[in-house]
Amino acid sequence: MAERPLPHGGLRVDTADPGWVLDPAAALLLVEDDAGDALLVRETLTDSGLSMDVTWRKTLAEARLFLARPGASSVCVLLDLHLPDTQGLDAVRQVREERPDAAVVVLTGLAEKEAGLAAVAAGAQDFLAKDGLDPEALGRAVRYALQRKQVERSAAEVQAARLLARENARLERGLLPVPLLRSQGLRVFSRYRPGRDHALLGGDFFDVVETTDGTLHAVIGDVSGHGAAEAALGVCLRVAWRAAVLTGCVGLALVRLLEEILRAERGEEYLFATVTLLRLDPDRGRLHTIRAGHPGLLVRTGLGTELYEPAPGPALGVVPGHDHWPEAVRPAADIEAVTVFTDGLFEGVVAPGRRLGEDGLLEVARAHTELRGQALVDALVEEVASRTVEYGGLADDVAVLHLATRTEGAPP
Repeated sequence: MAERPLPHGGLRVDTADPGWVLDPAAALLLVEDDAGDALLVRETLTDSGLSMDVTWRKTLAEARLFLARPGASSVCVLLDLHLPDTQGLDAVRQVREERPDAAVVVLTGLAEKEAGLAAVAAGAQDFLAKDGLDPEALGRAVRYALQRKQVERSAAEVQAARLLARENARLERGLLPVPLLRSQGLRVFSRYRPGRDHALLGGDFFDVVETTDGTLHAVIGDVSGHGAAEAALGVCLRVAWRAAVLTGCVGLALVRLLEEILRAERGEEYLFATVTLLRLDPDRGRLHTIRAGHPGLLVRTGLGTELYEPAPGPALGVVPGHDHWPEAVRPAADIEAVTVFTDGLFEGVVAPGRRLGEDGLLEVARAHTELRGQALVDALVEEVASRTVEYGGLADDVAVLHLATRTEGAPP
């Protein structure tokens, strides 16, 4: 069995165990201050058949420096509990603190079984007595320690995924509520798609409420950034909007209220939000629109689909002291459907140096004039995703809200 010297006092054992496949980047760190014991352990490792880089360090401080360096994707630490700079379980604690993903096998004396068990309880994967150490036992301990650590990591990842799913479910209920409709004259369709880089829902939100007088109110918004704080702020704004609408607050007073709430609730001064507010009169004769830094909207009439971009005001939280946002009013008797969306739907790259843009989104919508309701919403999102897939796909979150008359919302 051949040994090759390595830098930093290590060695490589070249004989591989055909019955066990280790991570090819795995490394083994021996932390032992006694040169005789270190030689014994290294010779036993050589005879065990493991194929791993082995590094020897005499103190815990030296070991922590080694562990702190970018290196192997998995590390097994053979750790003596009696070192010049630490004693007992504190050594285990410091190793786990420095490298939480490292597998730890504690080396003890024959009379230290209790100490070994305590080390396992403190987070080590196994313990071995240095006296009478044999290659089979040492090789098995290292292999099993790495395997147990991998199982721990996998279990932790599964649990993290479950917690993330639960958190997303809670955020979804807050950001994307069930529309509150009181009549049969309108239908609501929606779609939310997280961006490729975001496992957690972002700050995009929308809501629809029909008040007792028959007025239809809708909002769509986008809090800058991604993460739990942004999502929480989005939930706050959405709930505030619904509460305000149900108490009769509309138009400019409603935007001013949302501006005040955002400034009071945001955790960081740089956070802002764009929103579009829609209000459709009870007789469906007029559509009122207020835009605060938000994109335009798609309006479908009997003549086709158009991009409607009434004059906007600034995004919420951007201009200190600002208190006026223009409200646009247009006839609505000819409107069959209105589609509002966040900027993630049109900001994807479709060619080198070129994003889809709102005009490109209008082109996509016009290519699907035969579709209605949810089929149209899904087609918009999926086609935009397909057009951008070659250039990284939809990086930002996408929210789409489609409001349609009962006739438009029915299957074609």
